[in-house]
Formats: sequence, C-alpha cells, structure tokens
Amino acid sequence: MTIKEVYDIIIRDCVSIYSKEGLWEKLNSGKRLVIKLGADPSRPDLHLGHSVALRKLKLLQDLGHEIVFIIGDFTGMIGDPSGRSKTRQPLTFEQTRENAKSYLEQVTKILDKDKTTIRFNSEWLGKMTFADVLSLAGKYTVARILERDDFAKRYAENKAIGMHEMFYPLMQGYDSVAIQADIEVGGNDQTFNLLVGRELQRDYGQTPQEVITFPLLPGLDGVEKMSKSLDNYIGIDEAPEIMYEKCMKVPDHLLKTYFELTANLKEDEYLPVMEQDMHKAHFLYAKTIVGMYHGEGAVNDAEERYKSIAGGGVPQELEVITTSAGVQITDLLVRAGFAPSKSEGGRIMKGGGVKVDGSPVTDFKATLDNKGEYILSKGKNKFVKVVIE
Repeated sequence: MTIKEVYDIIIRDCVSIYSKEGLWEKLNSGKRLVIKLGADPSRPDLHLGHSVALRKLKLLQDLGHEIVFIIGDFTGMIGDPSGRSKTRQPLTFEQTRENAKSYLEQVTKILDKDKTTIRFNSEWLGKMTFADVLSLAGKYTVARILERDDFAKRYAENKAIGMHEMFYPLMQGYDSVAIQADIEVGGNDQTFNLLVGRELQRDYGQTPQEVITFPLLPGLDGVEKMSKSLDNYIGIDEAPEIMYEKCMKVPDHLLKTYFELTANLKEDEYLPVMEQDMHKAHFLYAKTIVGMYHGEGAVNDAEERYKSIAGGGVPQELEVITTSAGVQITDLLVRAGFAPSKSEGGRIMKGGGVKVDGSPVTDFKATLDNKGEYILSKGKNKFVKVVIE
C-alpha cells in the first residue's frame, strides 16, 4: 500500500489522532519511524480486540517503519487502572514474564517476527533510582492525574486510589521517552496515558509522539468491550473449531464492525453478502478469521465440525475420560474443563446446559452408575467421551 492508502485506513478506523497533520508529516518525512504499542501481560491471551491496533501496525510495518512492542513486565506489577473501579491485584515479576511468553508468540501471528522489536519496560524502569522516580513524579501534578475519568470517579465516590496507581500513567509515558517513540497506538481507553507520554517527551527535550487511538471492539455479548474476563472474546490462539464457532456468534448488528476492524477483506467482498444473507455473511467471516490465524487448511474441518454440531451431531474425535461407576457428573465437568468447580458445574446443570447422550441432566447430584460409554456435553460445542469401567 502507499502512504496515502495506509493513512486513509487509519483515519477511517481510528477514534482520534493527536495530530492528523503531525502524523501525515511524519509518514512523509522519509524517516524510519519508531512506532510503539505497549501491553501489560496481566493475562496470557490476546483476542481479536487486541488485533485492531496490531493490524494497523502491520500496515505501518509494511511501509518500512520499526514496530516496537513493549511488554509491560514492570508496569504489570501495578496493573493498568484504566476503566477500573478499584485497585487491581498486583502480579509478581515472575508472573508477568511467564504471561509474556505467550504474548510474543501471538503478536507475531500478525506482525512480521523478523521486523518487530520486542522490549520489556523493566529494562529502564527497573534501573531507576528513587531520585529518578521523584524527578519523574515532578513532571506532573496530582490535579492533572485526577483528570483521568476513572481516578476522578473513584475520588468522588471516596474509593481508594493507591499511590502506586497514580504512577502508572507516568511509567507508561516514560516508555515513550526511553525508546524515543515517533508514534504510539492504543485503545481509546488509553488516551490519557498515551498523551502523558507525549507531554513527557517534551519535558525530556524530545519531539512529541503522534498518538493514534482505536475503538474497543465490542464482545460477543454485544454490550461490553471484548474481554477474556467477561468470556465474550475470540482468542487469536484458540483452536480453529472454537474460533469458527465463536465467529458465528457475532451479533448481526456488529458484524460489519468486526469485518472492518478484524478481517482482511474489502467492503465489496463482504457488504453484498451481508445485504443478501446475514447467515452466509457469518460463514464468510468465520472462514476469513480462521484462515487468517490457522491457515486455509484448517477452515474446512472447522466448518464441518460447526455444521455437525449445529445440526445436533457430535464430533468424531473426542477427549476420553476413563473413570469408575458412581462418579458424579459435577466431578466430570471439572475434569473435562467444562466448569472451574463442582458448585459451578451444578449451577450449569440446573440451567439446563449439561447433557448426557443428548438428554439434559439437571440434578447436580446425578451420577453415572453403569459400565459403558457416554457422551457428556456442555452447551452446543463442548463434548467429552466418558468410559465407565
């Protein structure tokens, strides 16, 4: 793509740019730009919501610019307070590094691995002396920090705000100083933090970075932003059949947004299909996303499995659990990974979400007492074979 084409796509899909003129000027400067995206490894999985910014970075990477993906192993020990109504549970340094391993593998499903620079912000934040920290803190006032919506709301409601949380925007902003970023991208919930980086660069005598924010992708519930904790996400590292099935659940009114922000298709490839048949459009979306992250070879099997399950069928290849007679079904739900605990398994059963050989089982005390093979299912897409010896 040309610079103009990439610029137009960014303008079309972004929420805001600080500033459009500055971005255009930098893209046409002939300089190899340093473009930053940061993420705290609070959870080890990336989803399609993360891909919105990553896909735009890929366009900029293809223009020859350097993409610096910053893993916030140091800031992750605080946890980003953006959008939070209370202090986050801090992670240990070891936890942030362990989660980061998965990030590296997943990010390079979108970005070119050989052209992407991975940095950990402990490289510079971990080396700061207390005098350095005080100097950084002196760049901002409490009043400015409290301009953040989440801090302001918590303060007004007399809810606790940890001093360490107030350092978070400064730490993230200092990342831009450390790598001398020309551009930083992020979700629109990160606007305050990204602009802090822009101001800190001025304080440290650098040219302020341009800031680009992108919309937060709504989750499969159609209400909240996509989030693993809300279980309304499509993970970019999920199995093809699970990814396909989730893609088919995208709410009709959001399908155009999902196509625009997450799929490698042009409007004339999906809009006519949406206008003619929304069901076919969902199949097109599912095929496209599975093909992007797992290759075209995985599409047919995922589609066949989905159609089989949607028609009431059971997948041919199933995990097998071998156990003894008298086992409680709630125990099997936990062993199969269908429920985190027996009590949660019982709740799912009461709601009618569990079947044995196709028949609902709602008694949370129910057991399998006879020798033989059974198909245990949760919902429409989770199955396991149980062998009673």
